[in-house]
Amino acid sequence: MKKLVVFCLVLCFSINIYPQKISDYRKAAKKGNAEAQYNMALCYYNGEGVAKDSTQAVYWYNKAAEQGHSEAQFRLARCYYNGEGTPKDFVQAVHWYSKAAEQRNDKAQNSLAIRYLKGEGVNKDTVQAVYWFRKAAEQGNANAQNNLAIRYSKGEGVNKDDEQAVYWFHKAAEQDNVNAQLRLAYRYSKGESVNKNDTQAVYWFRKAAEQGQVEAQTNLAFCYYNGKGISNDYTQAVYWYRKAAEQGNINAQFSLAICYEYGEGVVKDEIQAVYWYRKAAEQGYAEAQNSLANCYYNGKGVEKNYTQAVYWYRKAAEQGNAISQNSLADCYYNGEGVTKDYTQAVYWYHKATEQGHAEAQYNLAICYYNGEGVNKDYKQAAYLNHQAAEQGYAKAQNRLASYYYHEKGVAKNYTQAVYWARKAANQGIVEAQMLLSVCYSSGHGVAKDNNTALYWCERALKNEDGFLSESLKKELKSLINQAKAEGYSSSRAKFD
Repeated sequence: MKKLVVFCLVLCFSINIYPQKISDYRKAAKKGNAEAQYNMALCYYNGEGVAKDSTQAVYWYNKAAEQGHSEAQFRLARCYYNGEGTPKDFVQAVHWYSKAAEQRNDKAQNSLAIRYLKGEGVNKDTVQAVYWFRKAAEQGNANAQNNLAIRYSKGEGVNKDDEQAVYWFHKAAEQDNVNAQLRLAYRYSKGESVNKNDTQAVYWFRKAAEQGQVEAQTNLAFCYYNGKGISNDYTQAVYWYRKAAEQGNINAQFSLAICYEYGEGVVKDEIQAVYWYRKAAEQGYAEAQNSLANCYYNGKGVEKNYTQAVYWYRKAAEQGNAISQNSLADCYYNGEGVTKDYTQAVYWYHKATEQGHAEAQYNLAICYYNGEGVNKDYKQAAYLNHQAAEQGYAKAQNRLASYYYHEKGVAKNYTQAVYWARKAANQGIVEAQMLLSVCYSSGHGVAKDNNTALYWCERALKNEDGFLSESLKKELKSLINQAKAEGYSSSRAKFD
């Protein structure tokens, strides 16, 4: 109650005092008092004690400016620059910025420097820009210090000098200039002209983040998420990702969605994951579009809808996202959410293949092998499988092994068959394990060794997980028992 009474008294006092103040200012202003003229301009500009009137503000700023009032000159220049109370006029803006700058008004010096930098109302002159940035920076103007640092970092109007850039970034950052804090954080994070120091990077990211700088919030969250420069803390990561996400940062929205999808730093919530994936996807973020498509395809956090999955896969695919290109091709190949169309499947598999996507290379190889959407071509199928196999894609390694063994698109080569079958078998591909067993039992591409053949046969049976028919499993078990009865043991298997 006391606070309310005090507030009301202050309000009443303010209401009563303004007319008197305005009257006093006006009398003094009319007599030529520059400070009073400046105060009249402020009242009109801010609507304090009089109706807001930018034209009258310019009138009185001009009166004070002509008498050499530096702050009035600066504010008059800003009115000309922004077209407030007077037509926009960059030349007049530069005139008055110059007048104030010459009186050591640091804000005017910084603004004049920017006009020289951009060539607004004056010929572009980066050297002059640096001159005025320095003048303001040396007076402690944080914006000018940041601007001067940028010029040193780019070598713009001055010789490139990263040490000087860091020096001035520090000066500005210590005065809470958010842009300088962010740039300094990046330098410590990357080790640019300073010793790489993740702890310092976090320190400056936090400083900027606490001022609401969205990029800094995202980076600080990233540091917490990955334990970079600070202890890993998913809860804090989520806190800062949310801060940035709510400001519309697509990277933060996407990252926050991942946290919700996997329950990192927050209770797992696939509906919230979809919400944030959609936020980023609607801003055109390809990775989020792909993730949202996956949610629709798998029915995670949203009702399964192949048509919507195709919609979002296409959005990402058209931006060059290889994963989505492969997934969109799969949809065309299987007729999910779109009419089955092998030609379109091949088109999108090609797009992803051109980017080196291993699964797409394998899938495109199948199309060439079967003549689906493209002329049958075993050689091309073998080539594409080789490309995917070299990237460690197990299914392609298995196919390539089979091609070498059965002479499909490549010359028969048992040694190569064993080489690729082993690669796939070690990744758990049952078909490759069975082929290895055959090679060892027959001595194809490798020294005959029934112990090792038995080992791979047992591995295949153990890992088959529904891959083998009941009759084949029965046959395998019979072969295994026969081998053991003959004295062979997988414990004596040999591996190259």
